[in-house]
Amino acid sequence: MESSPRLAATRAAATFAALGSEQRLDVLLALVRAGPQGRSMGALAQRCGIGASTLTFHLKVLVQAGLVDQRREGRHILCTARTDAIRALSAFLMSECCAESDDAATCHPDLAEREPHHG
Repeated sequence: MESSPRLAATRAAATFAALGSEQRLDVLLALVRAGPQGRSMGALAQRCGIGASTLTFHLKVLVQAGLVDQRREGRHILCTARTDAIRALSAFLMSECCAESDDAATCHPDLAEREPHHG
């Protein structure tokens, strides 16, 4: 299936909508910080200070948006951030960087590729 700019905008809007909750954003950030090993649902609930049923609800939204993966390991469900999807969302925004600017010197298209600052 060919991807049009309108379809890309629709997908991006749906993904941003999934991040429209401060608690969901907190859950996603906790998973990003955990790295590729992810966190168990119990550890994630404790880290975010939310109950299991609330976490389940928020994770369902994040999984449906393609921002989080879940897998079973023994008796635990491990959750990981889909960094590829997060990068794609950032790239979608940055692809429009300076698109209507008359001053090319102010354009910063490298922001989408910039390494995170740890300061």
